[in-house]
Amino acid sequence: MTSAPSPQHVLVIGAGFAGLSAATSLAQRGYRVTVLEKNEGPGGRARVFQADGFTFDMGPSWYWMPDVFEKYFQRFGRQVADYYELLRLDPSYQVVFGPDEAVDIPAKMAELRQLFEQYEPGSAARLDEFLKQAAYKYEVGINRLVYAPSRSLLEFADLKLLVDMVRMDVLQSMHKHVRRFFKNPKLLQLVEFPILFLGATSENTPALYSLMNYADLALGTWYPKGGMHQIVQGMVKLAQEQGVTLEYNQEVREIKVENGRATGVMTAAGFRAADVVVAGADYHHAEQHLLQAEYRHYDEAYWDKRTMAPSSLLFYLGINKRLPKLRHHNLFFDEDFRQHAHEIYEAPQWPSKPLFYVSAPSQTDPTVAPAGCENLFLLIPVAPDLADPDETRERYYHLIMDRLERHVGENIRDAVVYKRSYAHRDFVADYHSYKGNAYGLANTLRQTAILKPTLKSKKVNNLYFTGQLTVPGPGVPPSLISGQVVAGEVEKEQGPARRR
Repeated sequence: MTSAPSPQHVLVIGAGFAGLSAATSLAQRGYRVTVLEKNEGPGGRARVFQADGFTFDMGPSWYWMPDVFEKYFQRFGRQVADYYELLRLDPSYQVVFGPDEAVDIPAKMAELRQLFEQYEPGSAARLDEFLKQAAYKYEVGINRLVYAPSRSLLEFADLKLLVDMVRMDVLQSMHKHVRRFFKNPKLLQLVEFPILFLGATSENTPALYSLMNYADLALGTWYPKGGMHQIVQGMVKLAQEQGVTLEYNQEVREIKVENGRATGVMTAAGFRAADVVVAGADYHHAEQHLLQAEYRHYDEAYWDKRTMAPSSLLFYLGINKRLPKLRHHNLFFDEDFRQHAHEIYEAPQWPSKPLFYVSAPSQTDPTVAPAGCENLFLLIPVAPDLADPDETRERYYHLIMDRLERHVGENIRDAVVYKRSYAHRDFVADYHSYKGNAYGLANTLRQTAILKPTLKSKKVNNLYFTGQLTVPGPGVPPSLISGQVVAGEVEKEQGPARRR
């Protein structure tokens, strides 16, 4: 009697969104999958920590593109609601334009049109047309383009897709595109802000990404009750249901290669054999530090020329009182965006007058803070590869707290009962983040699709990469998609899960 063929073993490095997505998708295909995570728990940049009764999401705080999450869970016969409860925020967020001007962005389209009309007569009709075009880009871009592995131009050699790509303004800048519809500087700030998540200025971002405006203004801003880490917990549960093994505090130190194939990885505990390796860790770190030089496709000069998305200076604050003037999401556009962008992308330095963002999830969810308290997450986008000594962090803390206190009309600093900062050196220590970036590779025209670092090693036949430094790009929904795309490539190239 012959025994059944054993399944191929895939080692996935990293338990972030992309790593979990890849692992779960591979397990569904019948592979035996083990995830090795450097840190003490899952989530990557979306980790969570508790302190003094507060629960802090460490990274992503915006839940956009709910259809991408739903589609992900549906692949396994599940629904988002099986794992966490979603709430739609209304208002979606607040924009602070100055000391005496704060605007709530309504979730209802009729109210949003009225808001646009207040700033620029006639703009409601132009908003309709803008979002109609953005909806088309979203449909084609999210459902077709971002699921392409982007390893060959032949993937796009489809007449209808080529026509679609022309219609999606891939060769026009976002800057030029939005000014065809709106003139008011505050409306321009409002429609250009979502591309901050993509890591580039509007002048250097393809107009294709107005699809982000459709995600923002039409599909809405949501919140998973209990915090963003609920998504991670749901993904971990789903992975385990599919048979994935997750191991924490297991930092990979080397990817072993013989005769052009990865044989496994080395950790502090020793060698772990594998038939396939998927690196969901920082791409630069995995390739430049875990592989021997002869197996690296790119060199340091290549990486140094990449345009990285910004890093961030973060503050996690526990406040012993409520702050009724805040919303769940608050964008402070009370300084010149162009100057701040210049100091991120063109003349990298600590910003002179930074824009910043405040998340107050306790405005929506009382479980993330003790009764009568507020949970605050403050973020300043900053250039990558900067030194961030404690005194610099403290100076920026007071700079933005001055403006935050002016907005809420009361003292906050004296009410702080918990405070933690996080910036470049923490991103490097926790995630091996290249140059301390927070979001990955910027989505510029020269770093789109096949122009991104490839998801498959060109020197190691069974080594793949997933996450925000490869296709489709930065952000939580793209990371979910990246893992699914890589799983498909593994199955296509490495054969069926079970050896014949």
